[in-house]
Amino acid sequence: MTFRRKPDAPRRDVAAEITNLIIEKLEAGVLPWSRPWGLTGAGGRPLRHCGTPYTGINTLYLWAIGDARGYNSRTWMTYRQAEELGGQVRRGERGSLSVYFSSFSKTETDRVTGTEPTKNIRFLRSYIVFNVDQIDGLPTYYYPTVAPPQPRVESEHRASIDAFFGALPGTVRHGGDQAYFSPIGDYIQMPNRGAFRSDDHYASTLGHEYTHWSGAASRLAREFGKKFGDSAYAFEELVASIGQCLVCAELGLPGDLHDNHASYIEHWLRILKSDSSAIIKAASKAEQAFNYLRDLARPASASPADDETAEWHEPEALAA
Repeated sequence: MTFRRKPDAPRRDVAAEITNLIIEKLEAGVLPWSRPWGLTGAGGRPLRHCGTPYTGINTLYLWAIGDARGYNSRTWMTYRQAEELGGQVRRGERGSLSVYFSSFSKTETDRVTGTEPTKNIRFLRSYIVFNVDQIDGLPTYYYPTVAPPQPRVESEHRASIDAFFGALPGTVRHGGDQAYFSPIGDYIQMPNRGAFRSDDHYASTLGHEYTHWSGAASRLAREFGKKFGDSAYAFEELVASIGQCLVCAELGLPGDLHDNHASYIEHWLRILKSDSSAIIKAASKAEQAFNYLRDLARPASASPADDETAEWHEPEALAA
């Protein structure tokens, strides 16, 4: 069975559909990039049928969809991929979007110079995927075994937390009761580790501040806002919030956020409602920041080929 758009059907505004779902979640008080891996039966990023993690906006969107519909599986696939694996999407099931950038070349003649420069035009495309929970007959290893939640042993993450952040070159100062990145001093300020409820909360906060750190002019050169409430400031906080949660997912931590993050929701909603592509840009910037941090944290002897998630090096972090 192949899904094709009718010739007279209106073209879908993919960016608007994604943004509307994110807005709906934010207005309900839910940060869709933080909590889904704590609610579904399996943690981490959404996966393709081959086990490769999704990136960029696909991560946020499929987390949000999985959370909204109560899916236990983190694996998604197309109708055809399900058929090839011996499965069948159940009748009446609704698919979800997976997006990617495509491009085409266009040559135009310059009337003044007579030259024919070629422009590369990029645009957003999408296709439909289904969660494993919507599909019958797949090999048994695709279906997660839903176990009752177990009390989290905080110490089990200590080694991975220390290995990840210990390899990062940024300056981290401890003391006081605030966590922030100082662009002028180029350092991260953190409360003492013992002031946090757990090592998980400490690492989650440090991941947020390291995402800010990655955006400095000497590194990824993101534009920081000048004061609370301006659009650039709110957008940078959106990037840091998403980046923080990608670090949490990488280390197997809960997606706990700063207590004051709720104060940013109003600003984020304003941005998303005025620009349907803003969440896609923020996800891409957060993915870029996460890649940058993870590359710094990776042992020098490791190569991208040694890593099952080497796909994180894709341009724009928006591969389908």
